[in-house]
Amino acid sequence: MKPLFTLLLATLALVSCKPAAESSATSGKPKVALVMKSLANEFFQTMAEGAKKHQAAYVADYELVVNGIKNETDLAEQVGLVEQMVSQGVQAIVIAPADSKALVTVLKRAKEAGVLVVNIDNKLDADTLKQAGLSVPFVGPDNRAGAKAVGEVLAKKLQSGDEVAIIEGVTTAFNGQQRRAGFEDAMSAAGMKIVSTQSGQWEMEKANTVASGILAANPNVKALLCANDNMALGAAAAVQSAGKSGQIQIVGFDNIAALKPLLAEGRVLATADQHGDQLAVFGIEAALKVIKEKTTPADLQTPVDVVTK
Repeated sequence: MKPLFTLLLATLALVSCKPAAESSATSGKPKVALVMKSLANEFFQTMAEGAKKHQAAYVADYELVVNGIKNETDLAEQVGLVEQMVSQGVQAIVIAPADSKALVTVLKRAKEAGVLVVNIDNKLDADTLKQAGLSVPFVGPDNRAGAKAVGEVLAKKLQSGDEVAIIEGVTTAFNGQQRRAGFEDAMSAAGMKIVSTQSGQWEMEKANTVASGILAANPNVKALLCANDNMALGAAAAVQSAGKSGQIQIVGFDNIAALKPLLAEGRVLATADQHGDQLAVFGIEAALKVIKEKTTPADLQTPVDVVTK
């Protein structure tokens, strides 16, 4: 993974010969910007690669600029990326916002500048959008349903009354909130006792620390439900360090490649695949359709599937 500074230099180099707006106008092709969350997360690396492959297959149809931030909580950096893309004259921004509320203001400015905005991955907060007078289509999966389905697989391995804990993502992220709610739905329906819910901020090391603390404080915990696979990896390491491998079930969300060996070994029971390699593509295609056909942007629900091995 290249440092963000290197990525930004590369992006600037691509547009240094002529302004982006002029370049796009000259080529006759719309320029689409993909603005993601942390490029340290394998999920977003996969998303970026999927978008690049799509653009390579449709090089005559549009130009693509790919951006991401250093870590999941660097909101100011993501705001800056949106502003940079507007200044470069892109016709559309497809964004996975790091925060469901904090990005609304800058996205409103982008729309006022004539840029089409399409929201993917983490849904922008409906009330904040309403207050801003902003309408943004969401293209992505039903995170609550996906997490509930993963939780239901876990419930079959437990007994009613068993203690479980949830390691959630960034608490202000809508997709994190929905995944937590889905886990809660499944555990409540199965009669499990949720003894702790803490944030791992989507990060492996943070989740490892959180999981270690949960295990120490709750020796009877039978399962850890993690809102993404990075955190599931951290939780699995904590379980192993505690000498409880095989005694505690773990589930995640995203189906990243790094988790596959743990699924095969049985160290992680299940995860949800929201098809990260196609998620940005779905958003890009939605944006291109609006630009080409001058249609009204609309929400689009994308698939999410449970993976157990």
